[in-house]
Amino acid sequence: MNQGQLVDRARKGDHDAFAELVRASLPRLDTAARLILRDTELARDAVQDGLFRAWRDLRGLRDVERFDGWIYKLVVHACLDLARRRRRRPFEVEINDLHAPLVPDSADHLADRELVDAVLRQLGERERAIVVLHYYLGLPLTDVAAVLHLPIGTVKSRLHRALGVMRSGMADGAGALIAPRIAGRDVA
Repeated sequence: MNQGQLVDRARKGDHDAFAELVRASLPRLDTAARLILRDTELARDAVQDGLFRAWRDLRGLRDVERFDGWIYKLVVHACLDLARRRRRRPFEVEINDLHAPLVPDSADHLADRELVDAVLRQLGERERAIVVLHYYLGLPLTDVAAVLHLPIGTVKSRLHRALGVMRSGMADGAGALIAPRIAGRDVA
């Protein structure tokens, strides 16, 4: 059964059709929400809220072929809503693997993940959302602009600034992560 038929069945109240529609997207939705919010529990809440909105508003979906983009949009907006409500409370989050790696992680890979995590933490929720939508979910910038209800120029400039912050953070962090290892070798 194709996506259009599943959407039609779900619009008529078929829960199984809706579950089949979102089943393939669920891991990517969860990962995108975790990358934006930096908190596993908040990410689950955002995905759940986005799926609830999708079920509730499914009849308003005009182009059934754009279901995947539409559901990403709903989840991203749920993430931004949650972030806005929780902005006053700082929190730290550890990023866990979604899937077990095919080959064991090396120390360099773990250091790289820590560095990327630290650099992403420097960005605001909106900038993280743009980076995640464009680079993780692979959406073109025009779709990112549509999802976030922003002009394309604003998305481009925010992405440019976010990448600048990330580059400088990577340059600063790379020295900080490498220096202890070199110093450790010199001492030994």
